[in-house]
Amino acid sequence: MGRYLKFSIVSLLFTSLLAISSSANATVVLFKTNMGDFEVNLFDKETPETVNNFLRYIETGAYQNSIVHRSVPNFIVQGGGFTYNIENNNVVDEVKFTAVQNEPVFSNVRGTIAMAKLGSNPDSATNQWFFNVEDNGGNLDNQNEGFTAFGTVTGNGMEIIDAINNLEQYSIQGLSAFTQTPLQAEPSGDGITEEHFVLIESITVIDANEDTSPNLPPKSTAKSDDSSGGGTIFWLLTILSLGLIRRAAK
Repeated sequence: MGRYLKFSIVSLLFTSLLAISSSANATVVLFKTNMGDFEVNLFDKETPETVNNFLRYIETGAYQNSIVHRSVPNFIVQGGGFTYNIENNNVVDEVKFTAVQNEPVFSNVRGTIAMAKLGSNPDSATNQWFFNVEDNGGNLDNQNEGFTAFGTVTGNGMEIIDAINNLEQYSIQGLSAFTQTPLQAEPSGDGITEEHFVLIESITVIDANEDTSPNLPPKSTAKSDDSSGGGTIFWLLTILSLGLIRRAAK
């Protein structure tokens, strides 16, 4: 009876190991923009805190008419922090939730969406995100303990991201964060309106099945203590299971 119990525990442990090392989960979200729509697969399993944080903003409607306020050619396209109030024709700084823990699991390669954060704090990401237009892994995977890539653009979505990145950038007076803002048309004497800004009209979950698996990007080269926790759990369970095997063999 004792030996049977020990081997049952071993079996359970190795089942857990297989679950930990299984393929990614991915909720699918739809970005509707005034320059076209595209889908993004989220890495629910590998970056759970970041994905939950992102989905929380979606659920509260924080990303409705969100402005793409920063675009750096051949680098990134960034948004999520500011919305455009069409009725009042003004820019609103969105309310932020508690910052989320950094989860630098995947490399910041072209097509991934990652969290923006303060330069001096790896665990400072709130509502702003950016799309990697090029392979930025050599820089962003190690800067500030790595930037968390938590999803990937699918289909022809990068054509829209590229089109945004190719727009001319402007520095908008009175808005300190809007120094590299892509606009669809040159501002006139009437000011900047929704016709000028690149707007994320909405982000919605179109497939909540966490088993829709995307093509995963390569692992990040960030030097960390495996903040996702997967590696630590793997080795802990492995050591424990080996100890049980030796004991059961006696």
